[in-house]
Amino acid sequence: MDVVLRTVHDSDLPVFFRQMNDPEALRMAAFTPKDPADRDAFDAHWKRIRASEDVLRTVLADGDVVGSAAVYGEPGEREVTYWIERAHWGRGIATAALRELVAQVPERPLYARAAADNTGSLRVLQKCGFRVTARASGFANARGQEIDEFVLALDA
Repeated sequence: MDVVLRTVHDSDLPVFFRQMNDPEALRMAAFTPKDPADRDAFDAHWKRIRASEDVLRTVLADGDVVGSAAVYGEPGEREVTYWIERAHWGRGIATAALRELVAQVPERPLYARAAADNTGSLRVLQKCGFRVTARASGFANARGQEIDEFVLALDA
């Protein structure tokens, strides 16, 4: 499978919106917008981040839009995030996309957070060189409760 990252196009946004409204994917990701079905909030969020200095990429697998990946935040505290459509889970796409993303952003350290029970995402992050540095808890909108999460770091 050919996994490529490219600049986000306007035509990607409806695909991202649909992907981010999958109930099972939302529950797994846990830390999501309060109301992922609020299209106005979604559009405002993407308008803001596309105008920022954040690194935003569309993930393509064999030419199809299957998700997004980004590096955001202040220097020295920058975090990675990614979202892969559930139909494509377990195929190595997230790992390939994250490897490419961190190769495009040489700045270190980079950080990531994942729900403690999101074994798939934790495995992807660890395959890409991230290591668990802390355990924390936070309110997970998708689950309506406080849950445990891991903080991970990718050093030089």
